[in-house]
Amino acid sequence: MLNANSLVGTHDVLFVTLDTLRFDVAEQELARGRTPTLASMLPAVGWDRRHSPGNFTFAAHMAFFAGFLPTPAEPGRHPRLFALKFPGSETTVPETAVFDAPDIVAGFRGRGYRAICIGGVGFFNKLTPLGSVLPGLFDESHWSQELGVTDPRSTENQVNLALSRLAALPQEQRVFLFVNVSAIHQPNRFYLPGTTEDSLESHAAALAYVDGELGRLFAVLRRRGPWLCVICSDHGTAYGEDGYTGHRIAHRVVWDVPYAEFILSEQPA
Repeated sequence: MLNANSLVGTHDVLFVTLDTLRFDVAEQELARGRTPTLASMLPAVGWDRRHSPGNFTFAAHMAFFAGFLPTPAEPGRHPRLFALKFPGSETTVPETAVFDAPDIVAGFRGRGYRAICIGGVGFFNKLTPLGSVLPGLFDESHWSQELGVTDPRSTENQVNLALSRLAALPQEQRVFLFVNVSAIHQPNRFYLPGTTEDSLESHAAALAYVDGELGRLFAVLRRRGPWLCVICSDHGTAYGEDGYTGHRIAHRVVWDVPYAEFILSEQPA
């Protein structure tokens, strides 16, 4: 685990959720060389297999913003990267960044960070009271249909917007940038030409598309850096395994998610 306690305040923070990405697909596409951008960021061992704290977007993100990121998928008492001040916490260690706040977004804001949300799936669309809960935590939040699940260029549009918002801020302004990548979520069939239904193959093709767009984001972040980065899925989804389809169910393909944390170093001038 990175020493987040020593990094908060000196590093900008990037938190990307690859909405609905399955661990097995992330691992498979990494091994096949189809996610070169992510491969260049991940440690040599690749993705860390973890258990999500929720089996659909809203539940998982409420847990994330309470400081409960995906837990390593092995027995033990696992320390947390971020936490909120809470009596009796057994997973808070000296390396944990602890905030005396109701959520980590408020915690970062209290430390002088500008909190920016680039929304993706419907729980970030601000079209209803429920869709306003998560984006309402941030200093600024953005959503449009061009960022959502029905636009085949959603990740391109999300990256463009994120870069535009960063360019508008002074270099000395610390940033907590959150991006909920929507492309991998259903419908994803349009990433696999000739198909009319979502499948594991189109799920994988969507991940390859996302990887291609993330390269532009990381390149610009390096020029602003350094960054503490967390990239993970919020949950997986089923494509017929044991008769199940979708998520919000208790199945391994939903609970197992890919996770990575790393430092994105500043690029020399």
